[in-house]
Amino acid sequence: MLTLKQIEVVCVFLQSPWGSAAPAAPACSLADVMSEQLATQLDEENNAFPALTDPAADLLLSDEASETTSDLMLAKMLQMQFDREFDDQLRREEKKFNGESKVSISFENYRMVHPYEDSDSSEDEVDWQDTRHDPYKADKPQTTPRRGFTGKGKNITTKHDAETCGRKNTARMDNFAPEVHVGDGLGMDLKLSNQVFNSLKQHCYSEQRRSARLHEKKEHSTAEQAVDPRTRLLMYKMVNAGVLENINGCISTGKESVVFHADGGSLEEQPVPDEVVLKVFKTTLNEFKNRDRYIKDDYRFKERFSKLNPRKVIRLWAEKEMHNLARMKKAEIPCPEVVLLKKHILVMSFIGKDHVPAPKLKDVVLNSEDMKNAFYQVLHLMQLMYQECNLVHADLSEYNMLWHEGKVWLIDVSQSIEPTHPHGLEFLFRDCRNVSTFFQKRGVSEAMSVYELFNAVSGLNIPVGAEEEAEFMAEIVALEKRNEDHVQKRGKKTFPVTCEDGDPPLKPDADD
Repeated sequence: MLTLKQIEVVCVFLQSPWGSAAPAAPACSLADVMSEQLATQLDEENNAFPALTDPAADLLLSDEASETTSDLMLAKMLQMQFDREFDDQLRREEKKFNGESKVSISFENYRMVHPYEDSDSSEDEVDWQDTRHDPYKADKPQTTPRRGFTGKGKNITTKHDAETCGRKNTARMDNFAPEVHVGDGLGMDLKLSNQVFNSLKQHCYSEQRRSARLHEKKEHSTAEQAVDPRTRLLMYKMVNAGVLENINGCISTGKESVVFHADGGSLEEQPVPDEVVLKVFKTTLNEFKNRDRYIKDDYRFKERFSKLNPRKVIRLWAEKEMHNLARMKKAEIPCPEVVLLKKHILVMSFIGKDHVPAPKLKDVVLNSEDMKNAFYQVLHLMQLMYQECNLVHADLSEYNMLWHEGKVWLIDVSQSIEPTHPHGLEFLFRDCRNVSTFFQKRGVSEAMSVYELFNAVSGLNIPVGAEEEAEFMAEIVALEKRNEDHVQKRGKKTFPVTCEDGDPPLKPDADD
């Protein structure tokens, strides 16, 4: 160890030859330099100015700092960070390469796959997984070379080999629709013959088409006591427009329509009753498939009917009832009053009181006098429809007649036709049979027979004879045939339905 004297000699020897040095700091003893108190003071002064730290160093000195003590672990972490950056760069290159093209190229095979989860990635990003060693992945069947066979001699195997085709068919089952449960078949050497595979494929195709048809039918059809989404939207629009205050519920259902009760609102053109009904014609034709026979030969709608598809015919059906009700209202026949027609929804006045619909004639209990009065009312209404309105109800029965305020009201006239229809007289004879049978069963002695009622309504006076229905129907068919021949010659429905004694002709109504 140097003495104090030796230190002073060295300092003098090291003086600069180019001039005098700056005045030296006051000398201190070696004991002071090695003092513990001085060391503590210098350490406190150093801690008073915090040093700037590197963010990367702080990241490494986090909670995982204890794991970086091993060089191997540190190398793995750095490699994982490099792989993440490489995958991000590759994903950007893939997006730039594909652009807006509908056919995209995947760079998945070039990604640096690692078993660690990327905690920084969001849920929207694609989770790239290593599927190269997936135990549930189906083994690819061995492909056949271009020449069509493998092997030589007795060991030759062609592309038509049963085992090869069976394995290929099993692998192709993964291409079936998702709703077809084919199983995984893990670890099983399954082989499906061509016949079985083709049958399964055809069955899956048929099931897909059937499911699509059922879904379309459910969405576009009006079921019992329910409506399809389009009809429901039309009803909501009526409520929003103020035509209806609210829709209360279903009154009745039939083969062609569903009837709802509603509270009336207001219209600019005409007043709306306090209580109305919505007649929603069913958009499905399953329950009433023969409705076209009532409209395709009606000269008022014949030209339009031939140009419409079956679904649009329903709107024409609703329009037909609106026009028939207008004729009946003009002749002062008790019937619902039309308020509004919107596609296949017909809004009419409500026959009843305080949300209670008027009973049907088959359900009402009347005494003998009232029943007799009801029969004469029905007879008078049928004559008015035939002579004044130039209409035949074509579905008249105790089910389509209501009893309200001591009067008979006629409803459901969407199928009503004119007497000049090719089957108009046949429909009239059927109506007369229904009316006559009902009132005779109710004990009305004044009720006419079906033949007398037909002649009383039509005024044709066809001879009854032995009252055999076959002969009577033959006369009716002959009159219809004569009418049809005349129509084909003249091209319009103005032929008078008459008998030989020359009754006055039937003129079509002027409102259409």
